[in-house]
Amino acid sequence: MNATPTDDSQASTGDRILFLLKTRGPLKTTDLAALLDITSEAARQQIQKLQVAELIVGVSAPISGAGRPSLKWTLTESAQGKFPDSHSVLTLHLIESIEGIFGSEGVEKVIASMEATAKHEYIQACSVASSLQEKVEILVQIRERAGYMAQMEPLDNGWLLVENHCPICVAARKCQGFCRSELQIFQAALGDENVVERCEHLISGDRRCAYSIQPRRP
Repeated sequence: MNATPTDDSQASTGDRILFLLKTRGPLKTTDLAALLDITSEAARQQIQKLQVAELIVGVSAPISGAGRPSLKWTLTESAQGKFPDSHSVLTLHLIESIEGIFGSEGVEKVIASMEATAKHEYIQACSVASSLQEKVEILVQIRERAGYMAQMEPLDNGWLLVENHCPICVAARKCQGFCRSELQIFQAALGDENVVERCEHLISGDRRCAYSIQPRRP
């Protein structure tokens, strides 16, 4: 099962459910049925299969007022492995090898070198944009190609850059210098006239990473 469908007509219903839960967070059976344009019964059948495969689990969602809590479905840890990981195990082994030979300072130097290269590429890519929106759109395209399942959402005075998946999560848990570097790359690409702040962090327990991007106040 490949949970990153590139074509809805080719992806199985189970894959599409996993994809929706990954990108939208916990959803009810009726929500999934509506989004997939299938009956509630068909959705329940697919959910049952995913439960048996230990790919999803139900969580109680509190409701306002009287009544029973509704049940929403969310991904299990096993389901996360269905999404691209950019050779995370190999990356982790490389980090451990560098750390073992050169120490933590060696790891930081490698991350700094990668950051410098990425900054140059991102700045160059965003240089053709004439507005903040266009710059964020370019960032979304770059991150989407890199496997981050990226998207953008409007804010009152700016944009939210969302990464629904982290293809280097294993490496980032080992060395959070990758996360720090990512934030600095975005800031460099968007320029000093804008402010980038991380407001959700997968490593800290959130279901995704998200960055608030707004014009800097005078």
